[in-house]
Amino acid sequence: MKGFINIIKPSGMTSAYAVSIVKRKCKLPCGHMGTLDPLASGVLPVGIDKTCRLFPYLLDKVKGYSAVFDFGYQTDTLDVTGKTIETCNNIPKIDQINKILPAFVGEIEQIPPNYSAKCINGKRGYQLARAGIDFQLPPKKIVIYSLKCTAQISDNQFAFDIECGGGTYIRSLCRDIGLAVGSLAVMSKLERTKSGVFDMSSGVSIEQIKNCDDISQLLVPADSVVSFPKIVLSERQATRILNGLFDNLGIADGLYRVYNQQEFWGIGQAVDGVLRVKAYVR
Repeated sequence: MKGFINIIKPSGMTSAYAVSIVKRKCKLPCGHMGTLDPLASGVLPVGIDKTCRLFPYLLDKVKGYSAVFDFGYQTDTLDVTGKTIETCNNIPKIDQINKILPAFVGEIEQIPPNYSAKCINGKRGYQLARAGIDFQLPPKKIVIYSLKCTAQISDNQFAFDIECGGGTYIRSLCRDIGLAVGSLAVMSKLERTKSGVFDMSSGVSIEQIKNCDDISQLLVPADSVVSFPKIVLSERQATRILNGLFDNLGIADGLYRVYNQQEFWGIGQAVDGVLRVKAYVR
């Protein structure tokens, strides 16, 4: 079995637990493409067995989020699940927020939350934070493609739509936006609406997975999530590649979706016309 299950994870559930439900159902190793915090809901693509080998070819894809930020206080986790550590009375107007947002669009540096899975000397950030150890993670470069405050929900709550690259922490973005408008802010709601080719329209609920008699009916085909050119190997070419013999196929250098006469094999890379399969899913 190969392919992806596009889980729509509910808020309150860990990503690891969501993956374990798929793993038990299909009785194969599984892995997810990008952790969602327990507070967050939405798109969580899960690769079945060898399909996880395609993840490195999907990591640069655009991710979309709908979020709610609460202004006027700060917590140690940067979201509403944490302990309040500071408050303020300055609640911005929506036009004030949108005025400063262009400064966050493009390639920027972001300091990840201490309560995160980032490592320092072999320890996870959240382990050090829970132990009361004082530290700060180094900044990293991220990309924000679009960012807009779309509505004021209540006196201090505002809705945001965000498109960004992988590795972006929305909690950190929330913190930094709050500071930029002379306030404080925490994330109170987050929904991932898109992760590359995966979006809400192809998603399935945890209940659908649990109640499905044949999980293969819920699969997103492995070859549909990558857009590289397609190359179909002849029987002779496929046999020679499997035996470690590589011929000049006269093709342009680059990445390809590789098939034999029956099925999708994986992602191959051509160099000087010679094709080698870099990620087998067969």
